[in-house]
Amino acid sequence: MRRTTPWWKTGLGLVLTALMLFPVYWMVNVSFTPDEDMRKSPPDWFPVHGTLDGYRAVLGQQLPYLGTSLLVGLGTVALTLAIAAPAGYSLAKLRPAGAGVVNFVLLVAQMIPGIIMAMGFYAIYLNLGMLNTLPGLVVADATIAVPFGVLIYQAFMSAIPEEMTQAATVDGAGPLRSFWSIILPVSRNASITVGLFAFLWAWSDFVFASTLNGGGSLRPITLGIYQYIGNNNQQWNAIMATAVVASVPAAVLLVVAQRYIATGVTSGAVKD
Repeated sequence: MRRTTPWWKTGLGLVLTALMLFPVYWMVNVSFTPDEDMRKSPPDWFPVHGTLDGYRAVLGQQLPYLGTSLLVGLGTVALTLAIAAPAGYSLAKLRPAGAGVVNFVLLVAQMIPGIIMAMGFYAIYLNLGMLNTLPGLVVADATIAVPFGVLIYQAFMSAIPEEMTQAATVDGAGPLRSFWSIILPVSRNASITVGLFAFLWAWSDFVFASTLNGGGSLRPITLGIYQYIGNNNQQWNAIMATAVVASVPAAVLLVVAQRYIATGVTSGAVKD
């Protein structure tokens, strides 16, 4: 007999969900609200006198910044996958000496505050002439995603049966061929998970962008939004409209890839 969830649990879940999503609603509401209406007390709960001025400002001024964020995000994904996949394969299947130490270092690397890493990158890039460049920002963002990616790949690839690689070895395939032809295609869910998180981290990055690319002409959207903020003027509808537009790619990617993310993150957590 099928058990039904008590009504109060469903109601409680809806209330909690509404509370968590309220900031998103308010962001959308303000994006349609004229700046002069923001000074009302209390403010309008609905954009009864809505305007599209904020979205016109986004289309007219923020598209270059969105393009920069897209390039940085895709570059970070490519660099992260190129490093994390072979490293995860090596730790999971080749088991080199010192693998435990490497895992510990990867965990520690994820605990280092981003501002500390940004200061280190600034000193290095200053000497190399890489400040205010897209490659410099891609490399910096990848340092956040690579440790996470290696751990995800290692957990996922450890769960792949050894018989698959053994069969490839019998057929004459070496470690590199086994990785490229067998392990990597099977690790699709892990690749999607790592790539998505790498893109989201690069897309939402502010610390590295403001430190390493704050004065450049190719600034990401997280810095482009600051042109609407001044000492005596805050264009709130433009700010929130930019935030709404910048949230759309991330939201779409999460919805499309949620099934792969769940599989990629949990694989290897429980073994038979």
